[in-house]
Amino acid sequence: MIFTETELPGAFLIGLAPHSDERGFFARAFCRQEFEKHGLVPLVAQCNVSYNVKRGTIRGMHYQVAPALESKLVRCVRGAVLDVIVDLRVGSPTYLRHVAVELTAGNHLALYLPPMCAHGFQTLVDDTEVLYQVGEFYTPECERGARYDDPALGIRWPLPVTVISDKDRRWPPVEAALAREGAPNDHR
Repeated sequence: MIFTETELPGAFLIGLAPHSDERGFFARAFCRQEFEKHGLVPLVAQCNVSYNVKRGTIRGMHYQVAPALESKLVRCVRGAVLDVIVDLRVGSPTYLRHVAVELTAGNHLALYLPPMCAHGFQTLVDDTEVLYQVGEFYTPECERGARYDDPALGIRWPLPVTVISDKDRRWPPVEAALAREGAPNDHR
């Protein structure tokens, strides 16, 4: 696996190191030892699949607070998404900054986000499927979100929004959400 740290400390773009032959290729997509070597949370509590029918669908911006802080490894296995993570770690030099990466079934990239980074994506084509490995169990009472169109985040989604859940549309602006929480903080 090829680990490239993004502008957000602790957030990595992870590429495959394929071994190719006439059949195609084989590559490791996750390795606890390699994750530990790079200081990443190597736990996988759940694996989730998100299937999205329409191009322009937005899911996000989601995160969980203590005691159920979650890391994620996100990979697009069919179609394409613009995947976005926002640093919500108070005191981080990149607090409230975001990174946006195109993940496609063809580029085989994954994006690792550490705890207290909000995550969301927009589908770039119809019939897109995203696979998440999550480092903590889904805990509804710890689930939080920030508005996908919050001006404080400055995210530029490439397409008009065609589908978004009522829940995602109703998340508060990020500063209000964090103030209500007492600004949770974890720099892993």
